[in-house]
Amino acid sequence: MNHDNNRLPDKESLRQWGYRQRQQQADKALLSHVICRQFVKQSEYLSAETVMWYVHCRTEVQTLDALREQLKTSKRIVVPYCTEDETGHKVLGLWLLNQLEELVPGMWGILEPPRNKWGDAKKRVRVEELDMIMTPGVVFDRNGGRLGNGAGYYDRLLQTVRSDTRIVGVCFESQLVEKIPMAAHDVYMHNVITEKAVYPG
Repeated sequence: MNHDNNRLPDKESLRQWGYRQRQQQADKALLSHVICRQFVKQSEYLSAETVMWYVHCRTEVQTLDALREQLKTSKRIVVPYCTEDETGHKVLGLWLLNQLEELVPGMWGILEPPRNKWGDAKKRVRVEELDMIMTPGVVFDRNGGRLGNGAGYYDRLLQTVRSDTRIVGVCFESQLVEKIPMAAHDVYMHNVITEKAVYPG
């Protein structure tokens, strides 16, 4: 996306642009495979014990095939789901995933744990346990700036992780812009992985 250096486009125009880029991206399955392979090759991934993936929906980088593979390894794989805390704020719940078949279509058709099991102590993971987080987004920049869907689910989670938790954005190269307007509370990625490169945040 071209814009003059003095004026950054507002977040909503950027977001609409990002949705279009994702929508029009060719070879999504192939490129997603390349991106996920790059993600699991990171040294931080190899040494991580507990890793949060996301379950893709619609036009996002596709994760299901890679997730299925990773569930065969010794890693603790965690997936998020959209819920609310006791004060009614939108937050991500964290679910320890053993097999994809545990998930059912939930809000927006995204696969999530069945609602009646959300409180299950054996499945609940605390944010402090996460060693690495795969983070989706609508638009990224090469310095680790990220723009999400606007509901703030990931922002709230990322603000509470351990200081040594590795935060990695994944997207198609076509979703990258020169610079994203970041607010003081926005969290930068440590890396952004596309099908072409791993950009240090």
